[in-house]
Amino acid sequence: MNKISPKLFLDFSEMNKCLLCADPACEKVCERNLPVGEILRSLYFENYHGAAVKLNGNDCSQCAGPCEQACVLSGRKVPVQIQDIFSGFLNESTRLPAHRIEEADISTEICGVKLENPFLLSSSVVASSYDMCARAFRAGWAGAAFKTICSFPQHEASPRFSAIRSHSHSFAGFKNIEQLSDHSVEENMQIFRELKKEFPDKVIVASIMGMNEEEWTYLAAECEKAGANIIECNFSCPNMEDSDLGITIGQSEELVERFTKAVKKGTKLPVLVKLTPNITDMVPLALAAKRGGADGIAAINTINSITGVNIDTLVAEPSVQGRSMIGGYSGAAVKPIALRFISDLSNCKELYDLHISGMGGIETWRDALEFILLGAGSVQVTTAVMQYGYRIIDDLIDGLKEYMKCKGISSLKDLIGAASSTVVAHTDIERDMVVFPVFRHERCYGCGRCYISCMDGGHQAISFDYEKRKPHLDPGKCVGCHLCMLVCPARAIETARKPVHREPLPK
Repeated sequence: MNKISPKLFLDFSEMNKCLLCADPACEKVCERNLPVGEILRSLYFENYHGAAVKLNGNDCSQCAGPCEQACVLSGRKVPVQIQDIFSGFLNESTRLPAHRIEEADISTEICGVKLENPFLLSSSVVASSYDMCARAFRAGWAGAAFKTICSFPQHEASPRFSAIRSHSHSFAGFKNIEQLSDHSVEENMQIFRELKKEFPDKVIVASIMGMNEEEWTYLAAECEKAGANIIECNFSCPNMEDSDLGITIGQSEELVERFTKAVKKGTKLPVLVKLTPNITDMVPLALAAKRGGADGIAAINTINSITGVNIDTLVAEPSVQGRSMIGGYSGAAVKPIALRFISDLSNCKELYDLHISGMGGIETWRDALEFILLGAGSVQVTTAVMQYGYRIIDDLIDGLKEYMKCKGISSLKDLIGAASSTVVAHTDIERDMVVFPVFRHERCYGCGRCYISCMDGGHQAISFDYEKRKPHLDPGKCVGCHLCMLVCPARAIETARKPVHREPLPK
């Protein structure tokens, strides 16, 4: 396989200043008619090949820079340095693999239902009306898991969201205390009928929640009649805690099996069971779903959370008239937890015949690919769409296709579960080898962060020349933990190609 660079060395501190504007002003004034906003967005979402195609070899270093003058941050005297970003990327883009296969098929399927690509909207506000789903379908999303349909009234709180932000002000973590669809069952069925009429090839996943077995059966039957392709059982909403609702079901093997059977009684469509991560082990619940007749598992739903407390009002967030509640946590911060559950499901032999639809923190095509490599046959997205819009589908599709072309992989199906076997028990990990870090001094800023971290949080294996502002490694002390590589803001530390073996510990 051809090697593809994991990340190009770009000035992400400058890139993160970009606000990814709607109708970007920078694009309107480009003298070369470059899609400046689209290029910046592709770089932001790590679709480097797409950015290179759009930049088309144009060297912007000698331009007068009207794009920077038009930047909405220009009035605050901190415009995004677009010329520097593009010039740096132009140099780095020579590292992109030049040899690719001509085409890559990213279509997949959920239990026999074909998807043109693996990307679905997950059941939430981003897929809660005809207009929203129609716009998403036109943008290129393969389908949508519609916001959970129920027959009981919803009374939403205001405000209902809070977030933990990264240094670039994007959502690192996102909390919601939102409930289910506030449309009637018949209103939602009419939406399904209209969507299927206009978009017959798009996939509608009908997320449902009943209050008893009869309601689960009824809702499944109604959704099938209205044109849904797949039924998704919401056994996991953390904001609907009751004796037989939401997360309470997802924490009980008996309830999961019983209500899955009730859904299967009402439909011949494939049935996905959406499980909660608010448990220790998801596999027993997935096995219960299988016993109930489920055709697949959707995971993960949001995680019970409190994102913070307002230290001025002394109220947890979000504050609803001076009170708050535990709500569902999503966004980039939950991806490691989601991947762990996907791996657990994929590596359970008794679940091999069930489809896995993965979600939880997917923003870029790389995120989606990680879910696929660990066993997900489709992926679902919400929080990234809430923050950046349906337009991210362009870079999700383009980035995934180009990865496959560079790797010489013609079908997405060859990637599903390709990394699942690499997750093993701790007793099976190699522990008699040290892989040293390598310093790339030409990239080093000379900040000394690696030295500080190694001295105070590692094994005191790095010294620092304050005069030349250069770090140096002591191989005799280094244990190969790679903390230095993780903290380096310049990405100037890489992994040694030749690991060093050491004497194994006595048994």
